[in-house]
Amino acid sequence: MASELCKTISVARLEKHKNLFLNYRNLHHFPLELLKDEGLQYLERLYMKRNSLTTLPENLAQKLPNLVELYLHSNNIVVVPEAIGSLVKLQCLDLSDNALEIVCPEIGRLRALRHLRLANNQLQFLPPVHKDAILILVVEVGDLKELQTLDISTNRLLTLPERLHMCLSLQYLTVDRNRLWYVPRHLCQLPSLNELSMAGNRLAFLPLDLGRSRELQYVYVDNNIHLKGLPSYLYNKVIGCSGCGAPIQVSEVKLLSFSSGQRTVFLPAEVKAIGTEHDHVLPLQELAMRSLYHTYHSLLKDLNFLSPISLPRSLLELLHCPLGHCHRCSEPMFTIVYPKLFPLRETPMAGLHQWRTTVSFVAYCCSTQCLQTFDLLS
Repeated sequence: MASELCKTISVARLEKHKNLFLNYRNLHHFPLELLKDEGLQYLERLYMKRNSLTTLPENLAQKLPNLVELYLHSNNIVVVPEAIGSLVKLQCLDLSDNALEIVCPEIGRLRALRHLRLANNQLQFLPPVHKDAILILVVEVGDLKELQTLDISTNRLLTLPERLHMCLSLQYLTVDRNRLWYVPRHLCQLPSLNELSMAGNRLAFLPLDLGRSRELQYVYVDNNIHLKGLPSYLYNKVIGCSGCGAPIQVSEVKLLSFSSGQRTVFLPAEVKAIGTEHDHVLPLQELAMRSLYHTYHSLLKDLNFLSPISLPRSLLELLHCPLGHCHRCSEPMFTIVYPKLFPLRETPMAGLHQWRTTVSFVAYCCSTQCLQTFDLLS
């Protein structure tokens, strides 16, 4: 087997192959033959799926400088070395089905990266000196402006950090089968996102603006048993919500909830108050935030532009990314929402889901006037 492997690599070196297939070789160590002398300078795609590798060499980028695609699916890799960041031409990295507990922040230096797959690993926490693994990961991934696909399904992640919205080219995001209880509202700012899959998590609510982007057409939240409300922006999208809406006592979840008839939905944690059709006067803080937003809207890219006013950082960030926008008139909302429920079973979409869900669409409005005039089917 060893002689056959050496022969395969030697031929690839002599004939300047661009593709090298080393799948199913029962490799426990990265082949030294690949790293001899000048390495394989012409190699662009390396396939090493279904082996038993536990780590990668530190000089990988030095020996394989033109690598564009690296497939390491189904190995036993625990740690990716910092040197991975030197593969500056890398466009596709597949580390699915390994034993990763840590992803080094140097992954953010892969500025040409378009596809990153980290599914079926053990990403949860870094050592105590850091924060959770996915936070470190996506803070760096946020620098990957060319990233189109991110698959981090089947890990142990509790939340997604807000800087994920910096991946301006991201089109496909898959985070199925984790432990997510919260999705940052900044996710709604991804301008190119077309498909979002968050099935099999612990979500009890979704961001108010999810689905507002015309680019986002596919949203899958199946088997989030506590999830009872979908933003009404999702009404004309392709959605998966089977297995959602299981009965739960409101006291079990420390979130604001809204009831209409026998139906109750939980609202995002950032919502401070719920308005009704009888509340004709907005709270003072909401009025002030809306006024500031409209006054300084053109300057919102710089969070320090209001420093003379000495607003808390949290309020500055809220101005930069509002809680949501009115589903009737698109007015930004910051602390209070006026919700209105439309049970999915009572809409024309009921047949598509074959009665397998008890969720409702929720229209989040900015005032009593919008609340009274909003019609989901119009």
